[in-house]
Amino acid sequence: MSSKLALYICKRLVLAVITIFLIITITFFAMHSIPGNPFLKEKAPSAAVTAALEAKYGLDKPLSQQYTTYLKDVLKFDFGPSIKQRGRNVSTIIMNGFKVSAKLGGTAAGSAIVLGLIFGSIAAVFHNKVIDKVIMFISTAMVAMPSFIIATLVLLIFCVNLKLFPANGNEPGGLVLPIISLALYPMSYIIRLTRSSMLDVLGQDYIRTARAKGVKPPKVLFKHALRNAVIPVVTYAGPMIAYIITGSLVVEKILAVPGLGKEFISSIVNRDYTMIMGTTIFLAALIVIMMLITDILYKVFDPRIDLS
Repeated sequence: MSSKLALYICKRLVLAVITIFLIITITFFAMHSIPGNPFLKEKAPSAAVTAALEAKYGLDKPLSQQYTTYLKDVLKFDFGPSIKQRGRNVSTIIMNGFKVSAKLGGTAAGSAIVLGLIFGSIAAVFHNKVIDKVIMFISTAMVAMPSFIIATLVLLIFCVNLKLFPANGNEPGGLVLPIISLALYPMSYIIRLTRSSMLDVLGQDYIRTARAKGVKPPKVLFKHALRNAVIPVVTYAGPMIAYIITGSLVVEKILAVPGLGKEFISSIVNRDYTMIMGTTIFLAALIVIMMLITDILYKVFDPRIDLS
């Protein structure tokens, strides 16, 4: 590893840490500025009960002391106990839900990248042909629809009408529709990115030189053209993976997937402050980390990039 690359990685790590620190701070004070308290129900508890609950969760201490304690705990990945799910720790709930969300999001992201690169390359190779127009028409339509709209449509078509897949993510085959719902939008966007970038690369001098030397078309496409055309996809892939996992919140709720999205939405409905803060910080940190990884991968895919 060169000294320049090592210095760049160190700078990006420091920026990532500062960003996560700001996220923790903003989330903490934003949640504590919300009127009311998390113990309110249809029947308001007595003042003595409220005071006892606040003492139990440390909410009776000065705000600065609560912040310092919370910051120390978060650094140890301890988000405290859930206020509504008695006897359960927020960190445990997050990790249990994230296992399902990561499996769902990882599969959807991998499918989107692979299929997006394949169909984008096909569209570029057959530029202005029928297959190119068909691929671009479908990808444009999919880009126009957010994942939760797609989730609702596939639920109606494949669960209610055709009854091909279960509507519950816990059942066998229950993750098929959520994966489709989450993968279609980023796949369509990657198709458009790959096609545009591939068309630009295929017109470069070194591609024409490779063809003139008799290099076989598949080798020209995959070894020379695709490697350079994939840079915009790498730029998009990092935030996309984080987007799929964080954006799966509504999709998980619609298709009854027992992931982190279900827990997050339930915590908002139930005013579970510690769960809301823990989930928000965790997902925001995930996005920051994916952005960091993406920035580092630039140099891996294209050594010509100047990191200064």
